[in-house]
Amino acid sequence: MNNQPLVTIIMAVKDTAIYLPECIESIISQTYSNWELIAVNDHSSDGSDLILQEYATKDHRIRFYNSDRPKLIPTLQVGYAQTKGTLINRMDSDDKMPVDKLEVLVTNWQKYGKGTVIAGGTEHFVDEGEVGDGFLKYERWLNKVAKTSTHYQEIYKECVIPSHCWIIHKEDFDSVGAFDPIVYPEDYDLCFRFYRKGLHVVGIDKVMHHWRDRSNRISRTWDEYKDNRYFDLKLRFFYELDRDRSRPLVLWGAGRNGKHMAKLLQSYDDTFHWVCDNQKKIGKDIYDVRIQHCNDIPMLDHPQIMVVVSSPDGKIEINDLLSSWNKKPVTDFWFFA
Repeated sequence: MNNQPLVTIIMAVKDTAIYLPECIESIISQTYSNWELIAVNDHSSDGSDLILQEYATKDHRIRFYNSDRPKLIPTLQVGYAQTKGTLINRMDSDDKMPVDKLEVLVTNWQKYGKGTVIAGGTEHFVDEGEVGDGFLKYERWLNKVAKTSTHYQEIYKECVIPSHCWIIHKEDFDSVGAFDPIVYPEDYDLCFRFYRKGLHVVGIDKVMHHWRDRSNRISRTWDEYKDNRYFDLKLRFFYELDRDRSRPLVLWGAGRNGKHMAKLLQSYDDTFHWVCDNQKKIGKDIYDVRIQHCNDIPMLDHPQIMVVVSSPDGKIEINDLLSSWNKKPVTDFWFFA
């Protein structure tokens, strides 16, 4: 089956018995049949293990294990150790696959081969009520990123590839550390590891995953996900991969996000210019740094700019202004919020 490589789907399961049958049936119904599902139970108390065992008995492509270690990443590690496939995908046990998900991902991956990650779009759903506005906003942004293949250009803003929307060759996955780092959010950390390795990310303009929004999803309940700005994670990779200390650094934004980022930058023992367009703050000292007007930026010699503002309208205005300056060109810039 050279034209149909085996796809290993790694799925951690924690108390999702109510959703599991629908999830697994969406995998069984795939138009692409050469897959294996490695489902690992993370100490569930709701009978999820019994459901997994039942499906594993009925379909030889499904293998079921109990994790000997608690929490998400160790559970994924247990599953990944059992991998037989050439291509790797991950699934969340409360979600659903579009019927052609694996076929589309594999077909697109085969156009490029090793060294490439294929990433698709996502769509949220709920059983009752409405999807939260924040998740809908994130969904629209993710789908735009996938459509334009601007994953690395947008990587400091938010997680550019959700945990369930990619496919990759096992050798490439191993080369970036697979599920080894115990770092949350694990999908965002993985995106940065793709970036560090220089893997080619190809986005496709198609929904590849149906993502369940529910009140008790871990992105709402775990402490590791509560501050969804993830500034610590972003800065760690920024200083490893993109910061050039020979060039001036500019922090744009003096609101709550900007102040938080300023303190973190000082912990890196880095000097920076702090700018905004708020006349009440310009000329004032915050954390011993003088706030300047953003119009001072073009006077700097090839600065690197971190934009940390929360207003959507403000981001549009800043992007237009920076793009007009870049025609010279004068700067590199990244949105961090």
